[in-house]
Amino acid sequence: MPIASSTVTSRRLLSLLSLLQVRRDWPGGLLAQRLGVSDRTVRRDVDRLRELGYPVRAVKGPEGGYRLDVGNELPPLLFDDEQAVALAVALRIAVGTGAGIEEAAARALATVRQVMPARLRQRVDALEITAVESAGRGADPQVDTDVLLALSTAIRSGEELRFAYQSPARPDDTGPRPARRVQPHHLVVRGGRWYLIGWDPERRDWRIYRADRITLRIPNGPRFTPRQVPGGDIATFLSARFKGSEATNTWRCRGEVILDLPAAKVAPFAGDGVVEELGPARTRLLIGSWSWAALAATLARFDTEIEVIGPVSLRDAFADLSRRAGHTAGLG
Repeated sequence: MPIASSTVTSRRLLSLLSLLQVRRDWPGGLLAQRLGVSDRTVRRDVDRLRELGYPVRAVKGPEGGYRLDVGNELPPLLFDDEQAVALAVALRIAVGTGAGIEEAAARALATVRQVMPARLRQRVDALEITAVESAGRGADPQVDTDVLLALSTAIRSGEELRFAYQSPARPDDTGPRPARRVQPHHLVVRGGRWYLIGWDPERRDWRIYRADRITLRIPNGPRFTPRQVPGGDIATFLSARFKGSEATNTWRCRGEVILDLPAAKVAPFAGDGVVEELGPARTRLLIGSWSWAALAATLARFDTEIEVIGPVSLRDAFADLSRRAGHTAGLG
């Protein structure tokens, strides 16, 4: 009986700690309801957590309650089963973030796995994750973790950044470069690469910078008032900029064609295009790209007859592509 009681108490403490970690303030009565115990039991369990080193503070108010404060020392960490597995998975895929933390993540995973119960180790070990490079692209460049931390700190503090930037147009230029002034707003990862999205006060426009090409200068500049990216959604804004659009998340050049192929053979290679089946071997495709030449080249990958519905710019791009292909083949 004592062993069973101790197990129940330990599980309840773990559940209590998990609840305190996901919400700033918890009314005592709500905690008791979630745990299925009395208010008195909640008070005793809070005292047990304090004895273990967790800084749980009582919150005054009409309902009373508790708050888990940030401590000066790291007490023993407790995770429920789902949290432990999620942590292990996150550490395994950390190799694909491009943040230069692969070795630290591997050591952390080994530490977490070592203290896991056998049932959880089996679940984690059964999960096979292999990081591969994107097709047609070399290994993603690694970003110095200190750079990522400095960028993130400047964003939270609302301080202008000063940095030199290695332009992709001049990859071999190792000479001194003038410092840029940028108001940092967002640090995002896309396709294994880290990007800083900021407002350039001199150009009065938004800019996107590869974090691995940034060399920070110190000190930071003055504070600034944060502003909202166009459209308000950072993911949509970033996607639009990568499509060459300044305002909307659409391709700059969009065309419509009919392909002499079944829709099932077109769809896997249509990207974000719209595929419409017209018959067993006839498909309408509405697709976009950042330029007319790129769009024509993309469509030329389909090994079939192509009928251009519109616009005229796409038909002209095919004519130019044909001329250049003929020249390359020595036909004129």
